[in-house]
Amino acid sequence: MIKLFITDLDGCVAHPFLSPDWEALSRIKTLNIKSKDDAQIPALTICSGRPFPYVEAVGQWLDVDLPMLFESGGGMYDIQTNEITWNPQFGDEAKKAVTEIKEWLEKTLIKNYKGTYPEFAKYTDAGLVNPDSAKIALMHEEVLNHVNGNYPMFEVHATDVSVNIILKKANKGEGIRFLCEKLKMDLEEVAYIGDSSGDIPGLQIVGRSFAPSNAKHFVKDVVDNVTQKTATEGVLEAYEFLIQQNKEQ
Repeated sequence: MIKLFITDLDGCVAHPFLSPDWEALSRIKTLNIKSKDDAQIPALTICSGRPFPYVEAVGQWLDVDLPMLFESGGGMYDIQTNEITWNPQFGDEAKKAVTEIKEWLEKTLIKNYKGTYPEFAKYTDAGLVNPDSAKIALMHEEVLNHVNGNYPMFEVHATDVSVNIILKKANKGEGIRFLCEKLKMDLEEVAYIGDSSGDIPGLQIVGRSFAPSNAKHFVKDVVDNVTQKTATEGVLEAYEFLIQQNKEQ
């Protein structure tokens, strides 16, 4: 039985730079509220590469009351206690590396690719954003070459609008393990939906994995289920599937 449904944000709960699908979000929120009184409905939470402020805001939209993961697995926010817990793997060496990477991004990419900005407020990783997917592809290659050659403890992931440099020991897989330990929950009792390369470490360890139909092809190849619908409606479809599976069991 799946007791917890974790969703990514960009490409899942919402499309970056587009107005949210408020109708689908409201239906997801309603199911999450019902989960508090119905054991067959998994509770909902978030695992996103986005920084804390955005994850906390979306968590409020969806009435999430469980801890949420931000910066992939770098940080966990408990909305009940209003406390942030940083991944213990993020030590002094990683902090120094993140500072250096952010400086390099600013000097060599952000100023040279018009419309690019850093993901502000990030602490355990570094990221940049641009709505132009062609520019993202070019910057992704440059970041890969730089990070792989100089910072082997980090891994690089890209979406259509962002590039993220993440501590390997604090990726989404490690973040979900971190969350499950806190909740005293088995990974087999968890489902996760994601759409890009950064989600794969999490998708590979949970009891049931999903990708929305807009996900990258290599993500679809590793999940248990691909939804028929995209983004927010795909998340809703996966949520309803889990509820039906729980009822049948």
